[in-house]
Amino acid sequence: MDERENKPAEGASVSPSTDLYSGKALFALMVTLITAVLSYQLNASMITPALPNIGESYAISESTVGLVSSLFFLAGSIAGVVLTRWSDFIGRKKMLIYVLLVLLVGTIICAVAPNFTIFMVGRVLQGASGATFQLTYMILSESVTAKTFGTMMGFITAINGGVGGLDGWLGGVMVEKWGFRSLFILIAVLVVLAAILINRGISTEHERAGSGKMDWGGSAAMSITLIMLTYFVTFGGPHGWLSVPAIGFFAGTVVSAAAFYIIEVRSESPLFAMEHLGSRHVWPLILTTLFALSSVFAVINFTVAIFAQSTDVGYGLDAGTAALLFLMPPAMVGLIAAPISGRLAGKIGWLTVLRVGMAISIAAMVVIYLYLDSRWVVCAMIFLLGVSYNGMILTMVNGLGVLLAPPEAPGSLPGFNGAAFGIGASLGISIVAPFVGTFEGFRTAVLISVGIAILGLLTAFVLKPRVGQKI
Repeated sequence: MDERENKPAEGASVSPSTDLYSGKALFALMVTLITAVLSYQLNASMITPALPNIGESYAISESTVGLVSSLFFLAGSIAGVVLTRWSDFIGRKKMLIYVLLVLLVGTIICAVAPNFTIFMVGRVLQGASGATFQLTYMILSESVTAKTFGTMMGFITAINGGVGGLDGWLGGVMVEKWGFRSLFILIAVLVVLAAILINRGISTEHERAGSGKMDWGGSAAMSITLIMLTYFVTFGGPHGWLSVPAIGFFAGTVVSAAAFYIIEVRSESPLFAMEHLGSRHVWPLILTTLFALSSVFAVINFTVAIFAQSTDVGYGLDAGTAALLFLMPPAMVGLIAAPISGRLAGKIGWLTVLRVGMAISIAAMVVIYLYLDSRWVVCAMIFLLGVSYNGMILTMVNGLGVLLAPPEAPGSLPGFNGAAFGIGASLGISIVAPFVGTFEGFRTAVLISVGIAILGLLTAFVLKPRVGQKI
């Protein structure tokens, strides 16, 4: 058996034996960390309803305005991988403050940008703060015991999809009254508040810096790999997976990934050591995250959302009613289910909750496939996915990214797992998008998502803790 499979779990989870915070101090820590992640998350959830207004203000096409979100998430994926690992060397607290300062600069640029080019510079800087979630997860893990970590992790994960849909609604209201720039002013105030809270409320324990040097060569190679892979997925869906642009980006992905491998095996302090990346406590988690986002996320946020508004073959609902029935319920129930799932993980095991969440999600999507023409059955299943996906799966994969990280490189796995979120969401939509349009096409899209989710369940069963690790 490979020696890396027998490596002791000591240090793999950085949770202390006793809580560093308790009572009011623990509550203050949670407020601080939630404020930090909100300052980033609102740049996604509140901006979505503002996209038409942004397009009109800068006189750009709908396809061009799509860059507002796509480049934001791409920058977030890259930053999550690089900056989370860099925090192993300069300290979590310092890195989180740096990230928020970059976010503040980007937000101010967006608020005052005279043209779309400068606006997009701001959006990329905002996206570069994508390591916020991973850094808060790691700070939390280093602050409380494993038992407390599960519940607190659930509260932070619940913010990952926004504030139960209320943030999107508020964003729409603010855009109608004061224009899209008002959103960035609000977010800037929140960023400043988050930075102040972190500077005052986070223990100096998180200022510790590790030994070694940052692997900038590997970081560059992985960044190029993520860019190439993202555009392969982006072009593959609408233009065909064998189209010239898709093949070109796929070739770029292979070449840059090969360069990453060569750099990593030669590096004394790699971005992600190959022996860990190939172990059963790492690659199955990344694939489970990828498959979960490619399947369930696509069903909730694309297939059903589009079908609900289709006047030809769907329910013929307006955008507001469709969101009220099919987007807000999973987001709202996720706010409650995520902390409960985290607490449950501490009792019956993180892997168990993850596998059960995947199984329930598969069952719910099968029912959607069978009864797609029944609005209220689909609505009930979407609500159930709010529990199994928003609550159980997202909390588990985020927490496991911290708990299963290599002890000598705790920032490596959270960053890579975070990148799987963005790629998975894009991949899932790109795969099913060509099928939607007819009733049978929508059903086929759901069935494809079921197949991808089954792959996710299989990889979840391949995933295992380190020897001696009880999760």
